[in-house]
Order: sequence, then structure tokens, then C-alpha cells
Amino acid sequence: MVSRADRGPLADWFWTIDRFFLVAFILLMGIGFMLSFAASPAVAERIGLDSFHFVERHAFFIIPSLAVMIGLSFLTPRQVRRTAIILLLISLAMMVLALFVGVEVKGSRRWIGIGAFSIQPSEFMKPAFVVVCAWLFAEHARQPEIPGNLFAIILFGIVAALLVAQPDLGQTILTSVVWGGMFFMAGMPWLWIFLLGGCGVGGMVAAYYLLPHVTARFDKFLTGEGDRFQIETAHEAILQGGWFGQGPGEGVVKRILPDSHTDFIFSVAAEEFGIIFCMALVAIFAFVVLRGLNHAFKEGNDFNRFAVAGLVLQIGMQSMINIGVNLELMPAKGMTLPLISYGGSSMIAIGVTAGFILALTRHRPEKRAQERSLFRVSHSVPAE
Repeated sequence: MVSRADRGPLADWFWTIDRFFLVAFILLMGIGFMLSFAASPAVAERIGLDSFHFVERHAFFIIPSLAVMIGLSFLTPRQVRRTAIILLLISLAMMVLALFVGVEVKGSRRWIGIGAFSIQPSEFMKPAFVVVCAWLFAEHARQPEIPGNLFAIILFGIVAALLVAQPDLGQTILTSVVWGGMFFMAGMPWLWIFLLGGCGVGGMVAAYYLLPHVTARFDKFLTGEGDRFQIETAHEAILQGGWFGQGPGEGVVKRILPDSHTDFIFSVAAEEFGIIFCMALVAIFAFVVLRGLNHAFKEGNDFNRFAVAGLVLQIGMQSMINIGVNLELMPAKGMTLPLISYGGSSMIAIGVTAGFILALTRHRPEKRAQERSLFRVSHSVPAE
């Protein structure tokens, strides 16, 4: 046991870390590993691989994900900002590179092949983008003469253009919503709200008419016509599970679900463990989001507030989109369930996100002093 009298880095980390966040992230990793046993063997056998191929790779990726999360949680807010800037520059460069030499999968160039592995740079861009924009918004709030908001708008335009070029509409929508939420927290004028909202609607309409795969997905969702095998199979898996599920390893519908280990792992969870288990899983994600927003509400530092809110909003929106697709509440997006779905880039990138959240929500001495000061000011009574 680490003593409170210790003053080393490990002891300081142990007594200042938000243990509720830490437990929630580790619990999600554990659930993801458990569900990989249920969801991935059928997929591996279908494509001629060893039954536990994806299970073993999932376990392999958990190690760096956990290491990255713990390692980043030791950083100070200033170090988080510097790390995010470096990561963002590398990710943007790799996203540009992917457009020319990337691996094309289903008509999109999102991955760069490195030996036996492939990297999706846009996954690592997301947490770095949130932190850098939080810094820009905070600098503008601190010194209005600094054009932080303008730089954040320019950066968002660059990121959105690269995502559309891949193309990746799902990530574009996710990034736009998170960025818009942070801008709103930073005091976005109503004129900008209507202007950016109109641009968002215009962008969606343009995507529908200009991108054939977007047209096909929306038409399938709105009319119920066309190739809906994966969506209907996922829906059938959820119905078969009922309240308590078929039991571990007893799912049948999952065996014919093409992306059961990635985009539709929530449906596999519903079939084998039931709706109550899925509700508990949703509750964990909701807890992460609400606790993060509560931290942001109490935070006196603008950078920390915007960054924490943006990072938990990113996790919450991504999980909501994935679950919404599984429940046929929105068109298919090809987006993973954070820390649950198989995918090396996604798992490690969410580890980065979790590490940033843990680092920015640590209860440091200067933060305690600031909170006591705010408490005294809010409860002081002016002299008559």
C-alpha cells in the first residue's frame, strides 16, 4: 500500500488520480476482452484464420492501451498540451500520407500499412485535436486579443477536409459535434451558432448528393430497401437475446454477422448477455460522460474545463453513434464502441483519450487551493 507520507511520483499519482475514472476505463477494457471471446471466433473461422486470432490480437492491443493510459495520466496539464500538439501534427501528416499511399478498404483510404499492422491516423488525431482546440479556446478566453477561436476554426476546417477526403463521414460528424460543443462552452456567439449550424446542414446535404456510399446508406435507412443484411442480422441478434441473453458462447445469430467483433459487438453482447447487461454497459459510458462534465463544471482553469468536457463528449458521442447504429436508430457509420470493439488503432487512441482525462482531472494541490478560494468567494457575504 502506498503511504500518504510518501512524496515520490508514484505516491503522488496514487493519491491524486480519479479512481472512479480509472476503474471505469479498466472495466470497459475487461468487458471488451470478454466480449472478444463471444464475437470474434466466428469471424476468424469465416475468413480462414485460427478461431482465437482476433482474441489474441485484442489481448495484445490491451497492453499498449493500458500502458499509454497510465503513462499519460502522470502528465501535468502543460505536458498534456505539448503532447497533444506533437501528436496532432504527426496524425495530420499521416492522414495526408494515407490519401496517397494508404490501404484502400471499402473505397476509403484511412489506414497506413506498417508490416503486419495497419494504423488509422484519424483515431489518434481525435483526442489531440480536442486538447489543442481546448487550449486555443482557453487562450482566447484569457486574452481576447489572441485569435484563438479563429485558429480553432481554421484547424477544424483542415481536419474536416482531410476526413471528408478519405472519405469518413462518421468521424467528420463526431469531430464536428465535439468541436461545436467545446466552442459553445467557450462562449460561441449566436451568430456563429446559426452560421456553423447552417454549414453543418449544408455539408450533410452535399454529402448525400455527392458521395454515393453516403446516399446508399441514408436511402437504406430511410426506405428499408437494398442490402440491409448486416443491420437486420444485428437487430435479430438483439431480439434473440431478450432480457437475460442466450448465455456465454450460446449465440447463434452472431455467427453470420460480418462485423460482429467491431462495429456490431453491441449486438453480440445483447444476444449472449441480454438487454440488462447492455443497459449496464451504457450506464458505464454515461457515468464517464457525466463525471467528466461534473469535473469540467467545477474546474476553474479554462483549458482543463474545455479539454475534459471535449474528451468525455468524444467518448460519449462515439459510443452513442455505435449503439444507435446497432439499434437501427441511425444509418450505418462504421464506428467502433470505445474500448470494447476490436481494433488496435481505436483501442490505443481511446487509451490516449483516457490518459488525457485522468491527467487533467487529478486532484493537485494548486487545484485544491483554487477550489477553496472559489468556495470562500461564493459563500462570502458583502459587508453592509
